[in-house]
Amino acid sequence: MATPRAATRSGVKDKGGTGGTPPVPQRLMAAATRLFSERGYDRTSVQEIVEAAGVTKGALYHYFGSKDDLLHEIYGRLLRRQKERLDAYADADEPVEQRLRRAAADVVVTTIDNLDDAKIFFRSMHQLSPEKQKQVRAERRLYHERFRDLVEEGQRSGVFNADTPPDLVVDYHFGSVHHLSHWYRPDGKLTPQQVADHLADLLLRALRP
Repeated sequence: MATPRAATRSGVKDKGGTGGTPPVPQRLMAAATRLFSERGYDRTSVQEIVEAAGVTKGALYHYFGSKDDLLHEIYGRLLRRQKERLDAYADADEPVEQRLRRAAADVVVTTIDNLDDAKIFFRSMHQLSPEKQKQVRAERRLYHERFRDLVEEGQRSGVFNADTPPDLVVDYHFGSVHHLSHWYRPDGKLTPQQVADHLADLLLRALRP
């Protein structure tokens, strides 16, 4: 995923201002996320982003290179966080059913906690450059494959039924996750953890022998 460039050029420093002002890359990401969510990626200009962040265009191009890089990084930061957490659950010394349930619930909670990021990406992924789209698909595939490994482990050990192909199990769960940005509302009846528990339980019930 695109990551902020190192601050090596003259005149640009990756430091916050007085009073706890966030560093420039964080300000740019926050501004881009808000504007992309409110207006859409294609209707947000670079000028609007830098004005909202309180920086110059030179600062944006120093750290990100393009508006395309900002969109790429919005999803990248979420996917990296989710992959780190999935690896921790998958490597834990616990029964496979418990590890899968924890992983299945976690991706729901982290998606809801970063709902703007997810909404922006799934709405605008097609506007990334072909090269970045290819990279995103490859990294998402690695994430899904690690999740699938847990399903396969449980099927081999007889904890889960082996009737349903593991890839279909993964598509079933992540299809639900990807639709969260369409219907979940923070002021709704269910908390993020309650939604996560329901969806994880549905997955586990579908896999039990």
